Amino acid sequence: MARFGTTTDYIRIKHWIEERGGHPARIKNARDSETVRVDFSSEPQEEISWDEFFQGLDDSRLAFLHRTKAEDDVARLGKMVRRKRRHH
Repeated sequence: MARFGTTTDYIRIKHWIEERGGHPARIKNARDSETVRVDFSSEPQEEISWDEFFQGLDDSRLAFLHRTKAEDDVARLGKMVRRKRRHH
């Protein structure tokens, strides 16, 4: 049974992505931070540093939704989602 989690923890995100052969990227020639992506392929995306990736994640108020449990421990299901607002 698959399980999913959402995190903004930099170490957890980086570990999950690198363990699956991915790297931080953004859509080629994009200027806004909402274009940060995880790249597992050879699609036309521009590789960026982890610092740029996490800055884009924070600036756009995004979190990383990912598969935490699966029959295949290297499942690559991960995507950026809007962070939920916290009520005070």
